[in-house]
Amino acid sequence: MLNKSDVLKYLNDIGEEVKDLSLEVWNNPETSGNEKESANLYRQILKDYDFKIKEVDGMEHAFIGEYGSGSPVIAVLAEYDALPGLSQALDTKFNPVEENGPGHGCGHNLLGSAALGGVLAIKKYLEETKTKGTIRFYGCPEEETLIGKVKMIKAGAFEGCDLALSWHPMNANTALENAFLSNNSIKFKFHGISAHAAASPESGRSALDAVELMNVGANYLREHIIDSARVHYTITNAGGAPNIVPKEAESWYFVRAPHRKDVDDITERLIKIAQGAAMMTETTVDYEVLGGCYEMLPNKVLFDLTHKNMVEIGSPEYTEEELQFAKTIQESLDPKLVGAEAKKFISSDSNTKVYLHEGVLEKEKSSSIVVAGSSDSGDVSWIMPMNLFLTATWPLGVPAHSWQATSSSGSSIGIKGMLYAAEIFSGMMYDVLNNPNIVKEAKDEFNRRTENNKYISPLR
Repeated sequence: MLNKSDVLKYLNDIGEEVKDLSLEVWNNPETSGNEKESANLYRQILKDYDFKIKEVDGMEHAFIGEYGSGSPVIAVLAEYDALPGLSQALDTKFNPVEENGPGHGCGHNLLGSAALGGVLAIKKYLEETKTKGTIRFYGCPEEETLIGKVKMIKAGAFEGCDLALSWHPMNANTALENAFLSNNSIKFKFHGISAHAAASPESGRSALDAVELMNVGANYLREHIIDSARVHYTITNAGGAPNIVPKEAESWYFVRAPHRKDVDDITERLIKIAQGAAMMTETTVDYEVLGGCYEMLPNKVLFDLTHKNMVEIGSPEYTEEELQFAKTIQESLDPKLVGAEAKKFISSDSNTKVYLHEGVLEKEKSSSIVVAGSSDSGDVSWIMPMNLFLTATWPLGVPAHSWQATSSSGSSIGIKGMLYAAEIFSGMMYDVLNNPNIVKEAKDEFNRRTENNKYISPLR
């Protein structure tokens, strides 16, 4: 009968196929909502391995690949969208493949391929041992716009699952007890009256004035919200020619905070600021909530399971060439920021420079790490037990959404971190399939945490 080490050995045997998929997606980046070829690559490989493909209503690039029967039903989340403007060759200096083209600056080419490797390895285990259980590979588009999984939840795609597993490429090897900021994405459209800006300005009512006054109000609001909240914006329409009073103008806001309630409260205040700006300029305003997402709901049972497997399996080792690549990438960054991040993850008083995180962060320290970005994966954690982990796919100090992250995500460093993540997925699923108490305990904890705080979709 296959044991966990046999499953990991099989994963190693198919490692080249998983690596090739990851690099294929990296070489052909597609932005949120446009992931046609990436999604089809995953569909085809899963079909080749006898997974049943289920489509998600109304979402062309979302799908479920399912294998097995009975309980437990384990969801493994995969993403594959790239970011606009982050095209980059495999290089230690800024070198876009396509000027202002897309690139995998968040490592989603690695994210999806690790999930695939994990489910393929466990499929082999289910097939050969006839163990009861179902694995579902979730092809999730539109993560970078924080909306894909929110839509999938609303479409009922996750019904019937017992728990979910996910990960993210990053700078360190750690399980996460807490992750992500809850988020709202809102566009404010102001409507005024156009006029000749020199001959008859008194006849006009500037929508751009309203946008600018709203932005001033939002900046004063920052003083009176919790320290961990974030409010940021762009002006997406500032009018046209300067000699015409702008009739239309628009701003786009993100509101982030550690908890959904905080985001909802701040959003209400921001809407009042927009209405006040409209009153001051005698314009009108309407707004559209484009979407929103939740923070990750902790689940200590799955956090402990993740950490256990990370330690058991052991993190990658690196060649001198890979360490040199990481060193050169680091040298393109602000040394103060690199040093600050190294202190978060490296437990050492040594003055020796560290380029890549090796080993696994201690459990006590892991529980204090919070990923400050937002992700629609958080929403999944509010409908079933879920855990998330990170592996080191980029040198220490590399920020997500940077050319350095894109380059690292196509490097052998990124591939090693991705294959390590696939091993962690395999180990966790093996344990869940062989110990029914894990699902029961994870669900009991989930039910306690959500008893008086149920999930309400941000998509109204």
